[in-house]
Amino acid sequence: MAGSAPLLVASNRGPVTFVRAEDGGLVPRRGGGGLVSGLSAVAGATGALWVCAALGDADREASRSVPGGRLAPHDVDRHLGEPVGAGHAVVRMLDIDALTFHRAYDAVANSTLWFVHHLLWSTAFTPVFGAPFTREWEGYVAYNRTFAEAVAEDAAPGAKVLVQDYHLSLVPGMLRDLRPDLRTAHFSHTPWAPPDYYALLPARVARSLLEGLLGADHAGFLSVRWARAFLDCAERVLGARVDRAALTVEHAGRTTRLGVHPLGVDGAELRERAARPDVEARRAALAEDLRGRRTVVRVDRTELSKNIVRGLLAFRELLRGHPEHVGEVVHVAFAYPSRAELPEYREYTAAVLRVAEEINDEFGTDDWQPVVLQVEDDYARSLAAYRLADVLLVNPVRDGMNLVAKEGPVLAEDGCALVLSTEAGAAEELGGDALLVNPYDVGETADALHRALTMPPEERRSRCRRLAAAATAVPPERWFAAQVDALG
Repeated sequence: MAGSAPLLVASNRGPVTFVRAEDGGLVPRRGGGGLVSGLSAVAGATGALWVCAALGDADREASRSVPGGRLAPHDVDRHLGEPVGAGHAVVRMLDIDALTFHRAYDAVANSTLWFVHHLLWSTAFTPVFGAPFTREWEGYVAYNRTFAEAVAEDAAPGAKVLVQDYHLSLVPGMLRDLRPDLRTAHFSHTPWAPPDYYALLPARVARSLLEGLLGADHAGFLSVRWARAFLDCAERVLGARVDRAALTVEHAGRTTRLGVHPLGVDGAELRERAARPDVEARRAALAEDLRGRRTVVRVDRTELSKNIVRGLLAFRELLRGHPEHVGEVVHVAFAYPSRAELPEYREYTAAVLRVAEEINDEFGTDDWQPVVLQVEDDYARSLAAYRLADVLLVNPVRDGMNLVAKEGPVLAEDGCALVLSTEAGAAEELGGDALLVNPYDVGETADALHRALTMPPEERRSRCRRLAAAATAVPPERWFAAQVDALG
């Protein structure tokens, strides 16, 4: 039976999440993550129904407090007393049991799919696909089915559905079976693995993921490179007929069209947020600590793909090879917690802390700490650091896009030079004015940092102006509208 929503967004995280207050009540918070930040305003403005998962016990309780888990804006306001940024979107929060959620989100999405698309496995030891993974995969299938059934229930006849990211790769194919009248798009916010690496997945899983996405009418990617990798996998694994010029895939009697939709930032909104009092206060404190020294800034999660350790090693090589920077440059590194429930991430965070300490022990003086490392999440402090950046270091081993590379140039007060990995999706748009580096080459990255620090000021500023223009060329509302329009 059809519902009434003409436009739906489906994603693991939603625009709102709940925490437990000291008095036992539920307090809503703005949903976290770049996907939510990019979608919240535009989804609300279009009146879309946003289908998401309850992420914890507080979310589950909030979901159970209203019929069908549908939290209208006034329901959120009732819990908080003021809006949290969900706009006018109705949020349907799915109460998925904790074990199924763990298997789908932690074991498959974050420990398998994220690893394959970012090429993160140490193949001498991982992956290992046995009976435990079979149970985890069954959880992923069940999780996707819950989303597909919820969308099918709420979507109006002929509705448009925008399914987001690797957590929900099976949903388009399931919707094709449940509601063939719907027009469905899927968007991948990650890279896509090349076929030889993708083939590390069990054959049934590799096929299911591709066939799931090919249930969509439109499959979107952040760069041409990731779209072509998907075509290569579809051809190799499924024997699908692909057209690399037209970016289409024919399989099982139907055609899916691929699209490339780079995501930019809303420059006006970002500058307004960066001018608020909390950012001003953090900027003043940071400037006082820097004492006029130049800065190499990075802002990342402690995510394996972000390559923070090699970035620190490159900064150490810079100081060793160019003593003129000793005492004159500070590496401001904000590495915020990520996926601490996974042992690989806890070990990586420990390595980041260890290398930063080693650099400070080797070079630090009574009045100069070469690496200022912060591991507590503080968005206002990140914006303050962007404003003071002379150099922005963005060196992921692989990244779907990387919005940090776009936010920094927009906010840098005196222009910043961007040292950017060739493996970031943003390199397609920003490569002409960034200093591109091989993320595995610490020596090349150190040389690029030196070049950035010694770049003539006017060249740095002119490059930064062009970077900022490219970064704001496709703000979230245009990115969202392009995918809706692609569905006809």
